[in-house]
Amino acid sequence: MLRWIDILTFAKYGNPEPLRRVEKTAPEWAAQLTPAQFRVLREHHTEPPYRNAYCRSYEPGCYECAGCHSPLFDSSTKYYAISGWPSFTQPVARQAISYHFDDTYNMQRVEVRCNGCGGHLGHVFPDGPAPAGLRYCINSESLVRVGEPAA
Repeated sequence: MLRWIDILTFAKYGNPEPLRRVEKTAPEWAAQLTPAQFRVLREHHTEPPYRNAYCRSYEPGCYECAGCHSPLFDSSTKYYAISGWPSFTQPVARQAISYHFDDTYNMQRVEVRCNGCGGHLGHVFPDGPAPAGLRYCINSESLVRVGEPAA
């Protein structure tokens, strides 16, 4: 189980190695992704709160990166956080996510990216539920829900 101190350590000293890397050019990403997915995943934008696909969806399954289809979150870790975006307590694996300090918009946050393709997912905050206290606040446009929860 990851804790806030683990997140800060990764952001400061280096992230875990991904299981696989996916590298494409901007035109290749643009051809593969919808315009909204491209804005979020490749240009680091944020979708509008509450008006997104997975904000109020709690169906079982695994949430994968919309860019490279790497498994990111299991539906069993999703919870209602009143944030306007899907919120999760833990990634499916330690090496699924990379962490980066983000001081845009005069805020100090930790950005989360898919560790496989580097796509922007959202941010993680230390105000989630026990036991780890993490809230991964993720853009729906960066996710695809598939089948059954990860084993």
